[in-house]
Amino acid sequence: MAIRVGLTGGIGSGKSTVLQMLAQAGAATIDADAISRGTTAAGGSAIAGIAERFGSDFITPEGALDRERMRAHAYASPDARRQLEEIIHPLVGEESARQVHAALLAGVRCIVFDIPLLVESGRWRAQVDRVLVVDCRAQTQVDRVIARSGLKPEDVRSIIAAQAPRELRLAAADYVICNEGLSLDQLRDKVVQTARRFGL
Repeated sequence: MAIRVGLTGGIGSGKSTVLQMLAQAGAATIDADAISRGTTAAGGSAIAGIAERFGSDFITPEGALDRERMRAHAYASPDARRQLEEIIHPLVGEESARQVHAALLAGVRCIVFDIPLLVESGRWRAQVDRVLVVDCRAQTQVDRVIARSGLKPEDVRSIIAAQAPRELRLAAADYVICNEGLSLDQLRDKVVQTARRFGL
């Protein structure tokens, strides 16, 4: 039976990099955000339901969700966000289950779920055997996100403030990778050491 690991960390912590390294170490990785984006891309499985619920104005000429229009609509109407989630979440659940099933059939020892809101959601903790948190200082998060996205420092800080506090994430962790002041090679060494604990 494969061990199921929930991977989480704040914005700019390096969680996506750690996920890639775990995949290179032999873990099957399930990225719920990527699956969610796929359902609203051109021809995605959520498009028909979105068009039916919100109207074709919310679909781009290419057949994808018009994210800007939906973001503005959801901001003005909290109910719209709930309706969108009602369409997307079951589809993400189905695709995640399909990927897990395929991984189990392939005999993988470890399945890593990339769950940005693991601590916030509450429901995920019971679905994983271990929680791995990628951690760093808040200022490091700010610096990294500014460097990669060009956002203003105050915008990054507001994103961090909307996520679970660092202390709560660390309290939920079974394992912590401190990604502070490390080169990529040093980070990879830490990931490999952690991966061994998951049978990889």
